[in-house]
Amino acid sequence: MKKLVCLLPLLLLLAVPAAWAQKFGYVDSEYIMSKMPAYGAAQQELNTLSQNWQKDIESMRKDLDKMYRAYQAEEVLLTEPMKKKRQDEILKKEQDIKTYQNKIFGYEGTLFKKRQELTKPVQDKVFEAIEKVAKKKQLAIVFDKAGDLTMLYTNPTHDYTEFVLEELGLGSEERNQPGQKGAVRTVTTPTTPASDEPGSEQDNVKPATSAPKTTKPAPRSSGRKN
Repeated sequence: MKKLVCLLPLLLLLAVPAAWAQKFGYVDSEYIMSKMPAYGAAQQELNTLSQNWQKDIESMRKDLDKMYRAYQAEEVLLTEPMKKKRQDEILKKEQDIKTYQNKIFGYEGTLFKKRQELTKPVQDKVFEAIEKVAKKKQLAIVFDKAGDLTMLYTNPTHDYTEFVLEELGLGSEERNQPGQKGAVRTVTTPTTPASDEPGSEQDNVKPATSAPKTTKPAPRSSGRKN
């Protein structure tokens, strides 16, 4: 028993280096998906849908603007009950636009669900390829450079991005030459336009306008693994 107690510290010392000796690597999932035609097609479809939905909202806002201008032009001829009715109609139209916009572009809205539907199959393929590479290269841990994990420094020796691309049949002829990162995450949810809260005063009945925001892809950095 005494011998076993004496051996425990030695066993712990031997176990620590063994744990640190585990191989690890990282990949850039954004770069990988930007090279996949299926992902590019999904992004294009999402862009088209987003633009069409935004056009619908802009058309609805034009109708709202016409209603408001007509009300202003005829206000002096309207009785108080008629004014109240027209104001209520304008406020309801404005609320309908907000509801539709939130339904499409809001959290877990139509665009969010469509993005999941179109990109999940592509992401699943990437994850499967990463798992295969990890097993082939005997990697205990694989980090995602494009994820929330902040990597202040990366040694290209541990970059297995190109191996994942090869597993997907998308390996470049010159592995060490970094390709231009494609445009990903180009679909940005338009911001909800600021507007006054509904009220009975005429000044509160004002249509708002909005426009979709665009983003530019960040430039590709770091080299590929030899």
